[in-house]
Amino acid sequence: MPSLDLHRDAVVADTHNDLLMAVSARPPHQWASFFRRQWLPQLVEGGVDVQVLPVFIDSEFRPEGSLRQTLRMIECAHVLAEGNPESVRLCLDGDQIDEALALGRIALVLAMESMPGIDDSVELIPTVHRLGVRVASIAHWGRTPLADGSGEDATGSRLTAAGVEALKEMERLGMIFDVSHLGATGVEHVLEIATRPVMATHSSARALRDHHRNLTDAQLRGVAATGGVICVNFLAAFLTEDARAATVDHLVDHIEHIAGVAGIDHVGLGPDFIREVYADLTPPCCEDVSFSGLDTDAAIPGLDGPRGMPLVTEGLLKRGFSEEETLKILGDNVARLFRAELGRPR
Repeated sequence: MPSLDLHRDAVVADTHNDLLMAVSARPPHQWASFFRRQWLPQLVEGGVDVQVLPVFIDSEFRPEGSLRQTLRMIECAHVLAEGNPESVRLCLDGDQIDEALALGRIALVLAMESMPGIDDSVELIPTVHRLGVRVASIAHWGRTPLADGSGEDATGSRLTAAGVEALKEMERLGMIFDVSHLGATGVEHVLEIATRPVMATHSSARALRDHHRNLTDAQLRGVAATGGVICVNFLAAFLTEDARAATVDHLVDHIEHIAGVAGIDHVGLGPDFIREVYADLTPPCCEDVSFSGLDTDAAIPGLDGPRGMPLVTEGLLKRGFSEEETLKILGDNVARLFRAELGRPR
């Protein structure tokens, strides 16, 4: 089957797109229309069927405004879904995802990245669960009251007591724990104590690109052992040291490596298309933005946004992945995990 036809037939799941940052930056009355004009055509053209929407709180809101901005972005997700009912649906469990796909809607899933505003107030995790959050991580680049992010690997820190309680509470509620951005020792701690599948929503292979944001082979095997999925990050700086020379082949290298180490049933896609988000939020005077020293303006040609997703299918088939394997990577593995775990209380 031609790659584009296979892509159109596939369930394509993107487990990390920060588009809520761009949408919520607009006045509330524009949220639904801006999403419809700016992002929906890209998702449709790229064949995205399941879109995880992380709530990421930028430094300008931390710490005082973190909870307010968290609630604002969660509300933004609800408003853009309610304002585009023929195109998208905000889903709380696997059954709702299947229903949305059957109706030709894009299934949206709310996530939280590092939980600023919640911090060690673990009793608020059920609150954001009631508001629709179904995936969450507990650290970003630096230190939080729950754990250290990968930028603090030198500390060798495990989860704090509150971090352990947060994991337990998420498992009780049926929220999927995300190890992306978590420090190396923290990942090991989670893999020791997790009793339900965990996932990495946007992490690549450290064996191919030695960056603290990527996962080692031992960590890849550990995530797979829980029944979870590692979703490969498309950010060029995480794929190759020379980010400006990144190609689809570099991305497929990481997918192939993770499939070989963790198993074909444990690989997915977590693109992390931040180039457009940052360009949308940054004045023209400051276009060459960087994040923690990364060249965020570098992108794989054609893969700087959701429209390019069919290039991944083409690259996988050219590399020799079978159609069945390609479908698993594109979204079947994530859909299986969400079907079994999302919103399913212990």
